Amino acid sequence: MSDRVLVTIDQHVAHVRLNRPEKRNGLDIAMFEALAAAGEGLRGALGVRAVVLSGEGKAFCSGLDWQSFLASGGEAAMRLLGERDAGGANLAQRVARVWVDLPVPVVAAVHGAALGGGLQIALGADLRYVHPEAQLSIMEVRYGLVPDMGLSTLLPRLVRDDVARELALTGRVISGLEGARVGLATRACDDPLAEAFETARAIAGRSPSAVRAIKRLLAEAPRLDVAAALRLETELQQRVMGTPEQMEAVQAVFEKRNPTFEDR
Repeated sequence: MSDRVLVTIDQHVAHVRLNRPEKRNGLDIAMFEALAAAGEGLRGALGVRAVVLSGEGKAFCSGLDWQSFLASGGEAAMRLLGERDAGGANLAQRVARVWVDLPVPVVAAVHGAALGGGLQIALGADLRYVHPEAQLSIMEVRYGLVPDMGLSTLLPRLVRDDVARELALTGRVISGLEGARVGLATRACDDPLAEAFETARAIAGRSPSAVRAIKRLLAEAPRLDVAAALRLETELQQRVMGTPEQMEAVQAVFEKRNPTFEDR
């Protein structure tokens, strides 16, 4: 992996770290490409059951590295907005959507600044633990731009429509505490990274098949009518019910021990 993004895997938890601390993890083309590659590389990684997403240094991600993009003379913008993948996402959108599309849960640990594209990356995670004093902003409007890293697919699932409009139309910077109150964050905590790992390890200790099925159910059901959502619940339940993995989960509960699951 590029030195822009570091990936380590330990005890079934992958840790993805934005690694440009001298630029507050600002997004240049190399960072975009490394983030997309990191997420895509984890999609089929054997033994990965949860992911923690964090930033090195004083910030999670301060957003676009304007110096880098202005210096590219338009080439960077073409690279970001041009080619689309099979799911319809360009490179700018993939760095946020890739975490949604991973079959395993992703927990973002946010400290310092999560601004513009940095916040949109965090919104792609399933859970977001933020420091109370973190600075969060959908700030593209300040630069006369549209937030275009998948925000339209990510923000509405988290906050009320009027809250989404206020944040996107004003570019207002809010604290981690307010972010938790309005729904941008799962919760505010003094040590987001420690809490993210605690949650990720708890998830990694559950039945991998059940965890993946639950993530899929909660992602797809809101887009379905009631009958289709109920059918999906049943279909996913039938796939896991009675399997050796599910029986091991039950046995472990009765025997008051940690379950042991095979990696497939």
